[in-house]
Amino acid sequence: MRGYTLRNFLAWILSIPGTYFLVGFLGNFYSTSFQTFLFALLFHSSMNIFIYYLQGRTAGSLHLQNAGFSIIFALFISLSAFPISIFIMAGQFPSLFDSTFFQIETGQATSFIAAIFSAFPLSAWMIHLAKEKKPRQTRFYKLVDANLPGILLAISFFSIYLILASIFNRPIFDVDDIFFDTDGLLWRTRFTTASYRDYYWRSVHPFALMIIRPLITLVSFLLKGDKLAAAFVLTAFAGALCVFLAWYFVKHTIGNSIYALLTASLLGASASHLVFGSLLETYIFLAAVMMIFLVLLLKDKPLPVLILTSVVSFGITLTNFIQTAIAFIFIKRDFWQWVKYGLIVGALVIPLTLLNNLIYPDSQPYFFTPSSLSAEADNTFAPTIGRASAIIRVMFLHSIVAPDPLILEEEIPFLKVWMFKADPMRLSKYGTWFGKTLAFFWLGLVLLGGLLFLKNLKRWDNRFPFAFILILLFNFALHLRYGKDLFLYSANWTYAIILFLALAWQEYADKRWFQIMLLVFITLLFANNSRLILTMLSTSALHIK
Repeated sequence: MRGYTLRNFLAWILSIPGTYFLVGFLGNFYSTSFQTFLFALLFHSSMNIFIYYLQGRTAGSLHLQNAGFSIIFALFISLSAFPISIFIMAGQFPSLFDSTFFQIETGQATSFIAAIFSAFPLSAWMIHLAKEKKPRQTRFYKLVDANLPGILLAISFFSIYLILASIFNRPIFDVDDIFFDTDGLLWRTRFTTASYRDYYWRSVHPFALMIIRPLITLVSFLLKGDKLAAAFVLTAFAGALCVFLAWYFVKHTIGNSIYALLTASLLGASASHLVFGSLLETYIFLAAVMMIFLVLLLKDKPLPVLILTSVVSFGITLTNFIQTAIAFIFIKRDFWQWVKYGLIVGALVIPLTLLNNLIYPDSQPYFFTPSSLSAEADNTFAPTIGRASAIIRVMFLHSIVAPDPLILEEEIPFLKVWMFKADPMRLSKYGTWFGKTLAFFWLGLVLLGGLLFLKNLKRWDNRFPFAFILILLFNFALHLRYGKDLFLYSANWTYAIILFLALAWQEYADKRWFQIMLLVFITLLFANNSRLILTMLSTSALHIK
């Protein structure tokens, strides 16, 4: 009984920081004393039970696999330290970051403290009740238990992305192209306000509004109709979902959960996903849909589900249908399935595009009108050897290990933070010994993956690796002509690089030395890529009073 009480008390203590920041965030929308008390009681009791359950899982892991537990523990320490460091770093720029957005206000403190103390006996009673009811037999418990490491990893990255989203998507950034040629103002306006028209008049996002706007509206119902905050949450959720799906994919292909945690963390900590898991644009949603499609293929889900996912990908950006088609062709290897897949997707996208413009009149031109593609002319460039070299560098280096970005002073009232500039051509470089060392470290891991892939070419099922290679080649060919800042599109290929390497490295997946090497690299990657966030903060703060 004493052990149970101590365990419950420890869970109660450990739940306080999470409850504090969660209730602090919701306090922006539910600010009365009663609401603060109710939410704090509900969340703290739930978190208390969850951490109580985690303690049991942790004790079992520590007993069975001490070295593996140490790696997991070190990884989550690093994951916990990163959002704290981002919070402290952003606090140096009060014109950009309002720390009270995630904190309990003075007037809510009494209700919060009362709820925290009330949660202790409530959670103890609920834990006792749960032991009697034996929830381990329920489908929900089994689902959480089977996917717990991936869920915890996704939650960790969600907190990171949400902090960054609350900074870099604020209305004070009132022009496009500030960060990596993103259309931040355009998509913030189109997704969260009544002004949904594309003022660039482009057709490459056929029914993105019909897919993403309703999701933002749905989340906003929980935030008292605040669609901007809902957009923050949804963008961060999409980034976290990518991390979970990467863990799920590697776990179910390789079978090692620790290795899956490490490789999924590589994706989440990459420069690409730190940026586009936070900036309000379409790219992180494309990455999430593509990774859903890969998991559906892995689980051999029926054709209608795969078609629906491909249609969603097409609707957000039409060229991304090619990526789903590549994966479908390599994994299924059935000619008549290919024909059905292509015909049905083709038959659906035109009426859905018409429906989108019926719901949102005059929002954008139709993709099947040839003249509509003329709007993309400003983004096309002649293919050259220099551009090809830059694409390879951005794809395989900058997308993972952030360089020192370009700082451009041009026509907008902000300094631009870009990785690549097409005309005249300029490319970011690694300006510090730390960045250069980490870039070479990463190149070594990439080279190792390539050699292992060739070595085991005939031994393993290489359908997914070949699909990833062709996806990378497709993106290379596409951006040989298209794109002002190539880093803007990095979420379209970063998942393919990480998952390819995860499969290529698999013969070392169980080796502790390799797991430790990945852990060290991820920790250093957090440190390096935080410099990119600092540059984005310090540069944009110069223009904000």
